[in-house]
Amino acid sequence: MKLKKGGKTSLVIEKRNHIAGNIYTKNEGGINVHVYGAHIFHTDNKEAWDYMNQFAEFNRFTNAPLARYKDELYHLPFNMSTFNQMWGVKTPDEARAYIEKQKESYKVESPKNLEEQAINLVGPDIYKKLIKGYTEKQWGRNCVDLPAFIIKRLPVRYTYDNNYFNDQYQGIPKGGYTQIIEKLLNGIEVRLNTDFFEHKEELMALANHVIYTGTIDQYFDYNLGKLDYRSLKFEKKVVNSNNFQGNAVVNYTRKEIPYTRIIEHQHFEFKQINPTILTYEYPKKWEVGDEPYYPINDDKNNLLFKKYQSLANETSNVTFAGRLGWYRYLDMDDIVMQTLQFVKRHFNE
Repeated sequence: MKLKKGGKTSLVIEKRNHIAGNIYTKNEGGINVHVYGAHIFHTDNKEAWDYMNQFAEFNRFTNAPLARYKDELYHLPFNMSTFNQMWGVKTPDEARAYIEKQKESYKVESPKNLEEQAINLVGPDIYKKLIKGYTEKQWGRNCVDLPAFIIKRLPVRYTYDNNYFNDQYQGIPKGGYTQIIEKLLNGIEVRLNTDFFEHKEELMALANHVIYTGTIDQYFDYNLGKLDYRSLKFEKKVVNSNNFQGNAVVNYTRKEIPYTRIIEHQHFEFKQINPTILTYEYPKKWEVGDEPYYPINDDKNNLLFKKYQSLANETSNVTFAGRLGWYRYLDMDDIVMQTLQFVKRHFNE
């Protein structure tokens, strides 16, 4: 949109049969279904919040997922509600003391893997019930083989605050995300069902500058080897109920259960519609041809990415961007701000 206002002509290439990428939402029976998993916009950056609010009105949705272990339910993120449910403690001092006592025989000064880091944060009880199985399903690896930094994203609070994010601004666009992308692409040519690599020579010849948001290793035909990703499989179910689980997101933390969470979409917009629509989310190993959702930023992959990044820096008139181009996890507000900065830096818009 900003490039168009600046007099530039843009062409958007999309392999899928719809716009909006992974934030695509589709209205089904009055429920806006997050087709590729739950997306909650949250930020502390007022510029990013104001920018997004140009295109849709956001509701007051607060992300407060639940975790289910066997027949037990716990609040997330880890907070006083979680500690009370697990141990019966009622005050922050009691919770800290309980966790510190549990950690005594496990404590590691410099955690080298996710298991050590998690136990250092919340002790063995919470780790075994709420972290270990879920994380090993999500990443397809044992926690002792995963880097410690992954668990650092999880907040731990000694207050009765079930809001997953600490950010000042949070919500879901009323009517879903697709409308935002429709407005951003108004008047811009979009080619759906088009594989960039099947038409690469022709498309590259059309452009003075290419902004590439696919996987960086595929752009270079995997010449240096394949980067690792995790993929997801989504199973949609339509259920005869106007309120199946009472919450938008419920995580299933036991490793024996193959899915990581169930999403009940209508709760994102405070509706109670019968039938309700659920999505069961199954993590899976990524193979070429699958959708790559999560980069695996371990030492091996980060080293390989740096080699691809060197090739990218030597490639003229192509900018690599987004989670897959930068090979790192990014929240939506990060994408918004980095895109705005990129346009300003390269096109003076």
